[in-house]
Amino acid sequence: MTRIYVGPTALYSLGQVGELSLLDAFDGDIVIPEPVIDEVQVEPTATNLTEYRENGIDTGVDEDHIDQAKSLLGDADLGAAVTVLAGVLAHRDSDDRSAVAVVSEDRTVRRMAQGLGAEVTSSFGVVVRAAIEDKYLKPTQAKRIVRRIDQHGMHLTGELRERAVGEVA
Repeated sequence: MTRIYVGPTALYSLGQVGELSLLDAFDGDIVIPEPVIDEVQVEPTATNLTEYRENGIDTGVDEDHIDQAKSLLGDADLGAAVTVLAGVLAHRDSDDRSAVAVVSEDRTVRRMAQGLGAEVTSSFGVVVRAAIEDKYLKPTQAKRIVRRIDQHGMHLTGELRERAVGEVA
């Protein structure tokens, strides 16, 4: 089964607008490592994440790959990002050949995860996927969600916002 590692930037984006449940549009296990959860302190994201976690989200951290992830990131202090990449590395080293994915807005994490063979998306990709997969989420609702995320801190350029909105349609 696919493992989907979610970083703090995506949690912030979706949590600020109360749409963390859109992560459930993925066909796989959502993994939000404890250090990622610890970084999410801003309200209403923190409260929304607490409620979302009641669904039994995997919060495990692959300690065996933390040092390797730090090394790949140049020993930069990227906090929770290290645990997301450690999960990708652990998956890569396992015999399990199912897919692994990362949901993050962090460019460094996205590039590194993609280089390690993970599928990569952002909070906007989550909304697009939910609109495609969920017959109850209409494109007009998805467009509103994209615009709300944009208003709460992600601040897309006009071109990117229209592209995200266009993909929903």
